[in-house]
Amino acid sequence: MPEIYRVRLDKEYHVFCAGHFITFAGDVCERLHGHNYRVAVEVEGPLDENHYVIDFILLRDNLKAITDELDHRMMLPTQHRAIRVQPGPTEVEVTFEERRWIFPRCDCVLLPVPNTTAELLARYIGRRLLDRLQQHAGIRPARLRVAVDEDNGQWGECELIDQ
Repeated sequence: MPEIYRVRLDKEYHVFCAGHFITFAGDVCERLHGHNYRVAVEVEGPLDENHYVIDFILLRDNLKAITDELDHRMMLPTQHRAIRVQPGPTEVEVTFEERRWIFPRCDCVLLPVPNTTAELLARYIGRRLLDRLQQHAGIRPARLRVAVDEDNGQWGECELIDQ
């Protein structure tokens, strides 16, 4: 019988508080608002020589570094078809139709996503986590699932499978 191993990390300090707005229903743009996000990850793969799927501390610390980058920032989508994000040296100008916002550059994180939904935040965090694990430990898990809770039980998830 085949065996599948996975670890799950769901710590109370893998959280970040951030502002955003999304579009929905084609051309409706939400008002600026924020959430206290929480992130959980699962890693699946074979056991290594230490009988780990992955070292919990390695996973914990790399995930924390990513959530810290997002914490207390305005998250802006750089790949949206109608939201224009124009970064400058000290400010970021954002427009959607007749609406316009100016944010201090140091308060923003520009995300390579078309919308800052929980699902796409999960994908972004997952890809960043895979890159960090590869860069810092030479590890590339076979399967990684990231879940982002944006409102106490309202989760978006993304599963990344290495093929």
